[in-house]
Amino acid sequence: MSSLTKYTHPRDEIMRTMERIYRYRMTTTSGGNLSILDDAGDIWITPARVDKGNLTRDDIVRVSPDGSVDGPHPPSSEFPFHRAIYDSRPDIRAIVHAHPVALVAFSICRQIPDTRLFHQAHSVCGRTGFAPYALPGSKQLGANIADSFREGCDSVILENHGVVVGGDSLSRAFQRFEAFEFAAKTIIKGRQLGAIRYLSDEELETAHKRSVALKSAKAPNPAASENELRRTLGNFLRRGCRQRLLISTEGSFSARLGDDSFLITPTQQDRESIDIADFVRIDGESREPGKKASRAVLAHQAIYRKHPEVQAIVFAHPVNATAFSVTKTNFDVRTIPESYVFLRDVQRVPYGVQYRHDGSIAEHISPATPAALLENDGVLVTGSGILDVFDRLEVLESTAEAVINARALGDVATMEDAAIDELRKAFKLP
Repeated sequence: MSSLTKYTHPRDEIMRTMERIYRYRMTTTSGGNLSILDDAGDIWITPARVDKGNLTRDDIVRVSPDGSVDGPHPPSSEFPFHRAIYDSRPDIRAIVHAHPVALVAFSICRQIPDTRLFHQAHSVCGRTGFAPYALPGSKQLGANIADSFREGCDSVILENHGVVVGGDSLSRAFQRFEAFEFAAKTIIKGRQLGAIRYLSDEELETAHKRSVALKSAKAPNPAASENELRRTLGNFLRRGCRQRLLISTEGSFSARLGDDSFLITPTQQDRESIDIADFVRIDGESREPGKKASRAVLAHQAIYRKHPEVQAIVFAHPVNATAFSVTKTNFDVRTIPESYVFLRDVQRVPYGVQYRHDGSIAEHISPATPAALLENDGVLVTGSGILDVFDRLEVLESTAEAVINARALGDVATMEDAAIDELRKAFKLP
């Protein structure tokens, strides 16, 4: 729990989380409900029949252990299953229930997304399960869901209904919910491309065990240029989250400060809520004291050291481009001039290269190949600055989505070699 969450009232935490879920289009005006169980045994929950897009803190309802209700509205009609989950799992202190489109698709096909698609999704989502259908709001539905949680599940698909996830805090439950939907979306997109590759136990363990040991050393007082870089990095990081190019538990963003120094996102912090002071300054083999850099820090460092022209780097997980990373389907960006000018030839990096401490990830990037697909781990994009990297990331994702959509219409026609040669000469491409 962050210090901010520690002092945030349940009403405000629920309101802000629902606003985020609605903004991400992961629920509808009338759909979904959130709750928090506090230390006094009170359950704070979203109300019934109130617009989720205009929820205020005063709309949040408190239900006491004796069943009495405090608030201007009745609690959500799904309150019975919230209480049933809390009764069955004392470690769960917050619940998210909603109807995001990809997880609903799985629910109406009576399937569970395989989170072994990505190491982070597998770790964040916990054990997944399935609850048989029952009437919404009924005691039977509560019993069905509680049974799955009692068996140790943390993320549960509801047959023909949606999804319920729990966590030891609302922020943890939200991250679990978001990662589960992200995995579901990627599987659906990937299946349009070909057979999906899932991670083995050994590959999951490789990612789980990786660690970074940088010594702590006092950084110099930041110059105005560093503070401006922190501000810009923060703005584009939040923008990336809101445009669904990154999610709260995935991805890292960095910008070069000097020959062997750079700023990078911290580890284990919600990407959208990162502030300018949270970025970690890296100087050689040292990091700012009191901060933990992203576990991708050595990969960023290797790229900066090998490629002096690179001024910013992002490891991200936009759904459509990531769908290519979990299949063997070739991602040919020779679709429209903008795509080729920005991306050139996108490389495919074998799984786990970015976790190594030998710097080999830098071999997969060059001025002629500024972006790469990371097998079962999203994309890597480099550029001459933060704006350049972000623009390139947007083009990468837009191109991937266009190609996936085009495949539903017919054969994808790419530009001929003569057109590519013309682009190279006109734009002086490496």
